[in-house]
Amino acid sequence: MKSLLRVSVSSERAARGRLLLRPLRAASTSAHSPSPAVQNAPAAKPPTPIRYTSAEGKNAKHRSNECQSATLAKLDQSAHRNYQFFQALVHSRFRHLRQYSETDYTFFGLESEADVNRQAALFIKAVNTAFRLATDRAQTSREQNPLFWNLRNAFVKGDTRGLTSELKYSFESFLIRNRFPKAVTELHEKIADLRYPYEWYPATRMMQRTIHVHVGPTNSGKTYNALKALEGAKSGIYAGPLRLLAHEIYTRMEAKGLPCALITGEEQRFPEGVDSHFASCTVEMTPLNRPVDVAVIDEIQMIADDDRGWAWTQAFLGVQAKEVHLCGEERAVDLIKELAARMGDKCVVHNYKRLNALHTMNDSLKGDFSNLQKGDCVVSFTRLGLHKLKKGIEESTGRRCAIVYGSLPPETRAQQAALFNDQDNDYDFLVASDAIGMGLNLEIKRVIFETAFKFDGQKHRSLTVWETKQIGGRAGRFKTASQANKAAATGQTESAATTQSSNGWAMPGFVTTLDDEDLSTVAENMEQNVIPIKTAGIKPPPFLVEKFSAQFPPTTPQSFILLRLREMCRLSSRFHLCDDTDEIEVLDRLQNLPLTLPDRLIIMTTPVVLKDFRCVAALRGIAEVLAYNKSGHICDIDGIDLDILELDMKNSKLTKTEYLLRLESLHKQITMYLWLSYRFEGVFQSQHLAFHIKSLVEAKIATLLTQFDFTAEAAQIRRSKLRKIAKQNRVLEHTLIDENEAEGQGEHGEGPGVWKEEGHEEPLIDLDELDRSLDDGSKQPASTPAS
Repeated sequence: MKSLLRVSVSSERAARGRLLLRPLRAASTSAHSPSPAVQNAPAAKPPTPIRYTSAEGKNAKHRSNECQSATLAKLDQSAHRNYQFFQALVHSRFRHLRQYSETDYTFFGLESEADVNRQAALFIKAVNTAFRLATDRAQTSREQNPLFWNLRNAFVKGDTRGLTSELKYSFESFLIRNRFPKAVTELHEKIADLRYPYEWYPATRMMQRTIHVHVGPTNSGKTYNALKALEGAKSGIYAGPLRLLAHEIYTRMEAKGLPCALITGEEQRFPEGVDSHFASCTVEMTPLNRPVDVAVIDEIQMIADDDRGWAWTQAFLGVQAKEVHLCGEERAVDLIKELAARMGDKCVVHNYKRLNALHTMNDSLKGDFSNLQKGDCVVSFTRLGLHKLKKGIEESTGRRCAIVYGSLPPETRAQQAALFNDQDNDYDFLVASDAIGMGLNLEIKRVIFETAFKFDGQKHRSLTVWETKQIGGRAGRFKTASQANKAAATGQTESAATTQSSNGWAMPGFVTTLDDEDLSTVAENMEQNVIPIKTAGIKPPPFLVEKFSAQFPPTTPQSFILLRLREMCRLSSRFHLCDDTDEIEVLDRLQNLPLTLPDRLIIMTTPVVLKDFRCVAALRGIAEVLAYNKSGHICDIDGIDLDILELDMKNSKLTKTEYLLRLESLHKQITMYLWLSYRFEGVFQSQHLAFHIKSLVEAKIATLLTQFDFTAEAAQIRRSKLRKIAKQNRVLEHTLIDENEAEGQGEHGEGPGVWKEEGHEEPLIDLDELDRSLDDGSKQPASTPAS
């Protein structure tokens, strides 16, 4: 078994390189040949056999079958080679995992290294069987070939890091395959039956709700009409995807004299001196035990997201509102209607058309900021990139530029938006993150994509159709929230305020790019239609996880229990299980702490960045407060990097980039502290100090970001590098998942990238990190496929 433990780096790089350099045969096959997508598609149901009554008929049938078999064999060659290379990579990653694993396998009944090696050999045999099913029988779906499906999707989504994690958990599931008697396995299956998630909310099911589905493109008035219903109610809830959007609705309600609470993961404000109030919250924080007249759930198409979709499903199925108004895209209608019928709720669909025209331009800006016009918004995907763009635009044009992104303090963000929306000042341009694609209202004439790719937390990839349409559709806005607030404050009607504001510029919106190389991608995405949503995301609720955990010995690792639940769960055709990889990894890292089960279930959902070792250290320090009854004062917690606040940059060896990254890490650590302080009241009592520290960090980050220089040539080179990497990753994905199969299983995979956490935090400095890796010949970026 020594050969099993030997890591072959060269063979692994070769396997990944061959996968990358072997695009689909679509480019090389003739127009008369079937698409290579057929290669991996599940076999169709055979037609009814024909009964031949003559020898001639039988010979014809035999010749037809031979011809069909030869064609399929030829088509399967490309997929077969791709899967062979992927299989070699899986073997290499498993050898690496076995060599460096620190897992204690005694829980799985393995007492010696020889036992572990024997089981490892059997596991590899199971892996090889799964690959044979994929290559020989084209069985690649989750239902037909779950092991292959899990490994392939983990690699496509998370590169080798994701593949290694999935191998670890698959091996652990394999080890316990025979540990449970049949009766125990049947009990596990009964508890893990997740086919009817609407039954988790009995109080809501006792209500007769009316579901209003407002669907249409961006700038069609669907959210406006839903909010009018909310404002006319006696009580209600707004649930949206972002903290900044929840804050915008909170401000809108307050401006209209309606008492409103703001409820997000890290901040909660409640009006004083009133008996009842409205609530504006991020969707994860939707109060499910509070009966109200109206609930508005925004961006309902995110119910299909692999990471956060469970929150939309939970809010939709569980909110106790007489009227539920869902706002989003038309592709969610069929799913919502079916779920409403299953719950016995009345469903009314309201279709909207865009209030003004939207055009994709034939020309880009040619990389020249002098081609900018008043009312333009340039979209970028990192905060450092935004600040560099702002500086470059102002230096090139001599005119002012506002900046808006999700991580800005609400007051600063509102001020910047107001500066841009005001037609009478000298703030002619706006640079903004993709957060504007989630419903923020700004008076934008033209949306300009700095790039047609982004970093999604795992790798650099091209923008999806959904993302492009969401962001591009913000051009030519018909109404802004600032107009609504201004109208409410002055007693003016909103329609009058809108008409008055729109007289200054033409109503149609326009979409283009900064570089020519990205224009075709954006134009193609704007013309395509997104596929209908087929499933809603769910995850097991805490009460069910606790019930399932009670069936295992107290010393069982909680991560294993979640894995077992994931393996045993049964789902209906209208639901899919959301990704819980990060939660399982958190549980693994905190396994040796003496935490209660309820505490573990709360901590595992903390918004932690597992790639940041300082964030992980801070989370462990926070968890130790609960495990060992330590002081919960923020200054007493091990791991929180408060020392960076006292650092003197003049006498420090840190570069500006390193200093910025440490400040960003501290900001995330404080966010974790605040998030947990609302869930463990009385334990983490330094909320006010934490908010003060958070504001200090935000001020330091804002100041430091303005000190980075913008060079047009350097920015162009960086975009070219990342564009190449995004294309390489796209090729790599298409070698393993063809277009037909992607349509069958990817309707909930086309999510909003890094919008995983409550409120959405833009990446800070991914571009420059990647540049440093590319400039160092000895390093290979984690998100970059080897070539």
